Amino acid sequence: MPRKDPTARAGRALAPDAHAPQGWRAAASEARTSEQAPRAAQGSRKPRSGDDMKILVVEDDATTSEYIAEGLRQEGHTVDLTAEGRDGLIHATSGDYDVMIIDRMLPGLDGMSLVKALRAAHNRTPVLFLTSLGGVDDRIEGLNAGGDDYLVKPFAFGELSARIQALGRRPHLKEETTVLSAGDLKMDLLARRVTRAGQEIDLLPREFALLEHLLRRKGRVQTRTMLLEAVWDISFDPQTNVVETHISRLRAKIDKPFDHELIKTVRGSGYRIEA
Repeated sequence: MPRKDPTARAGRALAPDAHAPQGWRAAASEARTSEQAPRAAQGSRKPRSGDDMKILVVEDDATTSEYIAEGLRQEGHTVDLTAEGRDGLIHATSGDYDVMIIDRMLPGLDGMSLVKALRAAHNRTPVLFLTSLGGVDDRIEGLNAGGDDYLVKPFAFGELSARIQALGRRPHLKEETTVLSAGDLKMDLLARRVTRAGQEIDLLPREFALLEHLLRRKGRVQTRTMLLEAVWDISFDPQTNVVETHISRLRAKIDKPFDHELIKTVRGSGYRIEA
C-alpha cells in the first residue's frame, strides 16, 4: 500500500500565498456537501482563447483540489475535478485537456500508475505531479514515469499557476504519430509491421520495441543504460549483454540484407539510428 504522508492533508498542503484565489475556503466547504465526483467546473464554459486552458485536477483532498480549481477558474481556465485514480484515467483519456495536475497518492489507482497508463496509450498531455513526496528519488520516479513537472506540497498557488502556464506553452502532439521511418525503413505502429525497401521484416516483440525506441529518437545516441531502462524496464546491470545481443539480431534483419546500414554504433556512448 503506497505511503500517505500526513503533511499532504489540507491544512498543511497549502502554503501562504499572496496569489491565492479569493473565496477558496467557501468553495472547498461547498464542495464537501456535494456527492458528485468527478465533477466539471461550475457554471457555463466560455470558449478557450489565448492562455485559457482546459485542466484536469486529480486530487483526493477536497480542500486542496477546490483551492486549486478556484484559483485556476479565476484565471479564466476550465477545470475538471476527480478524486480517484481510475476516474482520473477515464477523464484523461476521454477529455481534450491541455494540462493535468495529478497527485501521486490516490485511491484506486495511484498517480504514477495513472501516468504510466496514459503514456503507454500514447497520450502526451503535459502532467504536473503535485505531491507531498518530495525526495530526490521521488522526483526522479515521477519524471521517469512520464511526468513533465513536479511540485511538492506545501505549495504556493503563484508557483503552481506559473508552472501550469509553462506546461501549456509547450508544444505537444494532439495526435500521436502511427508511422515511424528512417530512410527506406518504415514501422507501422498500429499494424505492428516493419518494412524496408518494400520488403516486410519479421521482428520479435522485444526487437520491435527496441527498434521503435531508436526510431522515436532518430539521430540521437541512446546509451546501453537508456535502452535497458526503456525497453527491458531494468536498472543498469554490467553483467548482462542483452542489449548487444538484440542490437546484433536487429542488424541482421534490417541492415545486413540491404546496402545501407541504419543502426550505428557510437564508440564509448551507445547506438543511434540514422536520421
